Amino acid sequence: MSTAIKPRHIGRNISRIRELRDMKQEALAIALGVSQQSISNLEGSESVDDEKLTRIAEALGVTPEAIKNFFEDAVFNIIGNTYNDDSSSIKNYNCTFNPLDKLLETFEENKKLYQQLIQAEKEKVALLEKLLDKK
Repeated sequence: MSTAIKPRHIGRNISRIRELRDMKQEALAIALGVSQQSISNLEGSESVDDEKLTRIAEALGVTPEAIKNFFEDAVFNIIGNTYNDDSSSIKNYNCTFNPLDKLLETFEENKKLYQQLIQAEKEKVALLEKLLDKK
């Protein structure tokens, strides 16, 4: 009985990360400048050379170490432990204020600014009339 640790299947890890990123083989192939068939062959291989792995990792938006050490059960454990489906209660995470109140505040502020503008124009007219009367 062998106690040697079986190496991770790098091609399968690439495939799963690509799928989790909602990326098709064709999109990865375009990003790497290869054919879709070569991506399919790559995902079937147990090992990938480091240079190619670095290019693939960059295209997938992860590190080469993330691909090498990818463990699917860990991903699902993280999701299972952090996702909370509390659909019984309605929560509003977007708005911490009443939008109608903000709209009314804006109208009031615009009204004050408009009154100030009218007052400034009246003062200009009065000054111009005063200057005309002096002539």
